[in-house]
Amino acid sequence: MSMGIIWEGLQQAVQLIASGDPELVEITLRSLQVSFYAILMASAVGVPLGAAIGLREFRGKRLVKTIFTTLIGMPTVALGLILYLLLSRSGPLGFLQLLYTVQAISIGQALLVIPIIVSFTTSAVEARDVRLRDLARTLGASELDTSIAILREASNAIVVAVVAAFNRAFAELGIALMVGLNIRGLTRVLTTHIALQHEAGELGLSIALSIILMAIVFTLNGLVNVLRREE
Repeated sequence: MSMGIIWEGLQQAVQLIASGDPELVEITLRSLQVSFYAILMASAVGVPLGAAIGLREFRGKRLVKTIFTTLIGMPTVALGLILYLLLSRSGPLGFLQLLYTVQAISIGQALLVIPIIVSFTTSAVEARDVRLRDLARTLGASELDTSIAILREASNAIVVAVVAAFNRAFAELGIALMVGLNIRGLTRVLTTHIALQHEAGELGLSIALSIILMAIVFTLNGLVNVLRREE
């Protein structure tokens, strides 16, 4: 029976994609848009912060790295609940009126994946720091030139960090439900639509939507890998 449901899901996935279902297209584009803006915000904060941690030695550095590494495993529903309390009408940020909007989902996803980008970027920089720093000093390079060289060498690993963060954001459910509420035509994304169909007993359709979600992730990752190889 399970194989039959999976086969039904595969068939529905092909039919939905082939038919260009308007609602599916709308939900998919909204999912991509929300996660794209989340990654822009997270990268703007996470990459410079991770680079700074990796390039500098300071008291408490190990503790800071441990905190960000621990935050990678934060449950999305817990973060979603915190954001809900902050953005609700009676919360300290209620005046922004962001609750149940795609902006709230993007902000939540950004907060979720910043630790991933920071931790991966820090590790990438530190892995190249000692070797390049010694070489740069031998060649008489300045501290700024040395830092730029290290970041350039770590750029591929940083791209991997950003891609990993996008995958995490795109497949996230808890935050989208808590601060987005899965409102049709406004905040519904692929993950919340999958959860809705599962609750309605539409297992075939939920499997189809899951296949589409995974296909998008695999396609985007494949494109990034091709671009990295060409570079």
